[in-house]
Amino acid sequence: MNNKHTTRGVIFIHSVTPAVQPHVEWAVTSVLGYPVHFEWTKQPALPQMNRGEVSWAGEVGTGAMLASALGGWEHLRFEITEEPTQISDGGRWSHTPGLGIFYAQTDQLGNVVVPENRIRAVIENSAGDPDELRRLLDLALGQAWDDELEVFRYAGAGAPVRWLHRVG
Repeated sequence: MNNKHTTRGVIFIHSVTPAVQPHVEWAVTSVLGYPVHFEWTKQPALPQMNRGEVSWAGEVGTGAMLASALGGWEHLRFEITEEPTQISDGGRWSHTPGLGIFYAQTDQLGNVVVPENRIRAVIENSAGDPDELRRLLDLALGQAWDDELEVFRYAGAGAPVRWLHRVG
């Protein structure tokens, strides 16, 4: 990896069936190029599901590749973060089975950044209706994904995180 283009992030698997866990690990391993093993624990919000977290390091853009590799599996809820670098913005990908994938640019603190043109479009498309303005801003911020994932995030508070580093 070229250090100038290296970033890191965290993969939060909020819910997955035990049968799909090895497939998640395989998909993440295939993207990162090094073995990945999550420490799976029960997901209190859905007792038949498990959850896990793992930190990763890779080239800029790895977060998008991870999200693409994990998107679309039934019952799989996840979030992936990618830290900003000197050459790239940070990002967060959120996925739920019912909503699909949401991507948001993030700042140094992990806050969602809504681009100027998107804000202008929201103002224009709301046509002065405050309820529509709120709805469109919530969409731009990924509020529906946050609402659905919050119970799973809370259930994972205090769970172990395993840090991964590329060897060699």
